[in-house]
Amino acid sequence: MRQVTVRQLQIFVEAARTRAFARVAERLHVTPAAVSFQIKQLESMVGFALFERIGKTVLLTEPGTALLGYAQTVLQALNDADQTLRALKGLSGGHVTVGLVSTSKYFVPHILARFQAEYPGVAIHLRDGNRREIFAAVGKGSVDLAVTGRPPEELGLDADPFAAHPSVIIAPPAHPLTGYDSLPPAILAGEPFIAREEGSGTRQLMDDLFQGTGTSGRVTMTSSSNETIKQAVMAGMGLALISRHTVGLELSLGLLRTLPVEGFPQMRTWFVVHRRGMPLLPIHRRLRDFVVERGQTIIAEMERSYAALNEARSLSGPA
Repeated sequence: MRQVTVRQLQIFVEAARTRAFARVAERLHVTPAAVSFQIKQLESMVGFALFERIGKTVLLTEPGTALLGYAQTVLQALNDADQTLRALKGLSGGHVTVGLVSTSKYFVPHILARFQAEYPGVAIHLRDGNRREIFAAVGKGSVDLAVTGRPPEELGLDADPFAAHPSVIIAPPAHPLTGYDSLPPAILAGEPFIAREEGSGTRQLMDDLFQGTGTSGRVTMTSSSNETIKQAVMAGMGLALISRHTVGLELSLGLLRTLPVEGFPQMRTWFVVHRRGMPLLPIHRRLRDFVVERGQTIIAEMERSYAALNEARSLSGPA
């Protein structure tokens, strides 16, 4: 293994990902014969067949699977070293993979747009998923930074707070409860709710709400998609507890209303998260600091723009 080259590892990892030597040749700008030769050289050095060939498709053998994780770690370490050295030379380039839970994708692109305006040479890759998926990706190192709620302590992730996270009860504009100035939480007990899936932070918040009122919520529909939930509420299928950050535009256009329930909005906090014990590369640290220092301000500017849109719509009157 001491004689293995970086190029051989690159070809091996790419072949494991694409399962086709011809695609590896296209992506790495070499000939198919060169790909086959490098794989055979690597197999000779490790003493195992790394791929099983089935027609034009190649599948990893057990030794190949065992080697893949180490090869990916080596290539990632080299990439990290390259970015660190580039940063030390004063270059403004680099690459950051940012993880987003489903709710944070409504405002994080606005923050990243401001960041890229100041650091145009930085390439940003977005990866979204549920809380469990994003926390796991940060822990494995496939995501550099993530914007989420606070992670459980046992996951070994560092989390820096940067913005308030309000949640509200939304209803269609014609719903009878929208005509009140204040509503007790208990009045919601008989209402149909469209809820997030079990295990989501928003679903936990809703369950806590009903537990606090001594009632069980009447959940008539569940969805892992905020967009689906919004559309269901607009269609009159029920109410929903949802992050205000997901409905700013719909509220400004009059497509949804928030209910004046006592104790709302419920406030949580947004965090920018990274793997504990793993030093951040300079460009990752710069982005983390940017989010912490300016994230709340940028979100507030978004909310003011929605409020201005709502005011303009109100002044224009009915079409």
